[in-house]
Amino acid sequence: MAGKPKLHYTKGRGKMESIRWLLAAAGVEFEEEFIETKEDLEKLRNDGVLLFQQVPMVEIDGMRMVQTRAILSYIAAKYNLYGKDLKERAWIDMYVEGTTDLMGMIMYLPFQPPDTKEKNLALIIERATTRYFPVYEKALKDHGQDYLVGNKLSWADVHLLEAILMVEECKPDVLSAFPLLQVRRISNIPTIKKFLQPGSQRKPPTDEKFIAVVRKIFNI
Repeated sequence: MAGKPKLHYTKGRGKMESIRWLLAAAGVEFEEEFIETKEDLEKLRNDGVLLFQQVPMVEIDGMRMVQTRAILSYIAAKYNLYGKDLKERAWIDMYVEGTTDLMGMIMYLPFQPPDTKEKNLALIIERATTRYFPVYEKALKDHGQDYLVGNKLSWADVHLLEAILMVEECKPDVLSAFPLLQVRRISNIPTIKKFLQPGSQRKPPTDEKFIAVVRKIFNI
C-alpha cells in the first residue's frame, strides 16, 4: 500500500493550506515535514527534489510534485473532486481561479507595510462582496443545490469554504448579504468538519512571529 502523502512546507498556511484542505476533504491522511530554517530549504534544493527550486512540494504516488495548481489538480482528479466531464471541470477551474485570486490578496496582506495594509484590507472586502461572493451566491441560487458544480462536492466547494473563512477572519459579518453562502452545508461534511476542529492539521492565521520566520527562510 502506498504511504501517506508527505507535505514539505513551513508551519504556516501559505500556498500549502489549500492542499491540506483538499486532502482533508477527501479523507486522506497526510504527513508534514516542516521547513523551519533557511538551511532546511537549501537542503531540499541541493538534494534536487524541488523541480523549480520552490515549495510547496508534495510526495505522492511516487512523485515529488511542485507547483500548487498542479498538485491541487492531481488531488482533485485522484479523489473524484474534479467533475464528471470537461465542462464540469471547466466550471470548477473557473470558480477555483476566482477564489485563488481572492485568497492570494489575503495571503500577502500580513507581509505588507502598515500604511498600505488598511487600504488593501478594504480592497479585499470590496472585491469579496462585489466581485467574487455574488458569483457563488448566484450559482447556488440558480440551480438550487448545495454544491457549485454537478450537485456533488468538488474542489470548487472546498476552495470556496476556505476562502470564506479567510475573509471572515478579516471581517466576521462579510456574508451578511449572502444567505446561501452563510448556510453552506459542506462545513458539516464529516471530513471537513474534522479538519475544522481544534487539533487538526489546519494552520492558524499568519502572525508576526511566523512572518519573521518566513522572511528568514525565504530571504524576503
